[in-house]
Amino acid sequence: MTEIASQPRAAWRIPLLAAAALCGFAANSLLCRFGLADGATGAAEFTLVRLVAGAAMLVLVARGRLIANGRLAGDWPSAIALTLYAVAFSFAYLVLHTGVGALILFGAVQVTMIGWGMLRGERPGARHWCGLVLALGGLTALVLPGADAPPLIAAGGMVLSGVAWGVYSLRGRGVTDALGVTSGNFLRAAPLMLAVWLACTTTGPQQWSTTGILCAITSGALASGLGYACWYAVVGSLSRATAAIIQLSVPIAAAFGGVALLHEPLSRRLLLAGLVVLIGLACLMLPQRARA
Repeated sequence: MTEIASQPRAAWRIPLLAAAALCGFAANSLLCRFGLADGATGAAEFTLVRLVAGAAMLVLVARGRLIANGRLAGDWPSAIALTLYAVAFSFAYLVLHTGVGALILFGAVQVTMIGWGMLRGERPGARHWCGLVLALGGLTALVLPGADAPPLIAAGGMVLSGVAWGVYSLRGRGVTDALGVTSGNFLRAAPLMLAVWLACTTTGPQQWSTTGILCAITSGALASGLGYACWYAVVGSLSRATAAIIQLSVPIAAAFGGVALLHEPLSRRLLLAGLVVLIGLACLMLPQRARA
């Protein structure tokens, strides 16, 4: 009876954890945008709290997996990429709407990773080339000048954030313990962000608010820390195609969350450009068929 009862629980475990992880990824955009929306909390302050809270949660989850071969898991180059992603992410969301920011971020991440593969000699098929053209074309259409275009500097900041996260993801390929490595990288990123925050305080006053701090803690500890833990617990059980397809829900969920919860506009530009980008990303993220 015990074995039979455990089978339904095992069957539900993977989709539930995957859904929790994807909700966490989308929530990062919503929490950051909401925490910074009133201008009472600065982007550097938000990022500092987020990374510290994420490091604390991941240390609790990883426990004894932080030390690998006698040293702290992870490395400093990955921690620098993680810090750059988080800083650019927060500063871009001072201005960008949630859905626009998530779409630019997600597109930049995937284009970076696919582009690096091309530079390394990978030869994508026609479907991947079409996907790359569509994704880049959709992102370009999203930021072209117009009445409802996002500010170019903020959009560029989110592109930088996506490139940094793409680099971080590329550096993490092939690691044997993704959770332990991520925990070590967050532990390194926290003091790096402290240095960035101290540098920011020399150019302006500190900006703290209760709402911003709570959003940053939630983003770091729950959406990032537990979200990554859930994702790493199930990603090995998912096919590459399945993992790619379900990740497309992240910018969609962020966009509609921004409309429903933050009362942000859902422009025709975002709908059309977003559809083109998502179609392109679907083509890019699905694996090529093995040739005979």
